[in-house]
Amino acid sequence: MADPRQRPRRGQGELEALVLSALREADGPATAGWVQERLGGGLAYTTVITILTRLLGKGAVTRERAGRSFAWTPASDQAGLAARKMRKVLDAESDREAVLASFVTGLGPDDERLLRDLLEQEHGDGED
Repeated sequence: MADPRQRPRRGQGELEALVLSALREADGPATAGWVQERLGGGLAYTTVITILTRLLGKGAVTRERAGRSFAWTPASDQAGLAARKMRKVLDAESDREAVLASFVTGLGPDDERLLRDLLEQEHGDGED
């Protein structure tokens, strides 16, 4: 039987999202201790380091030496991170055309129009 005093387990990626959110609120590069404090102390320092290291491996954060430890910075904004995830999923599939076709046909009219506009802008920039 589960201990009622234990906190429920967080969903996959939830801690990473919390850490990234904290880093985005920082005025500049932040230490793991600052992130731990910002998240309310419910996480062990080693857990914060583990999460930051995983995010570094995923390219979601960068780090620079700060004395004997590191200061961490988000590698991109929320939109950039979401786009990186989408590219990673696409790159893992063998039939890119089928995946893209399925994605596009599942878009609502507003998103489809936005995608068309963005593609036209991208192609229009190179033509003069």
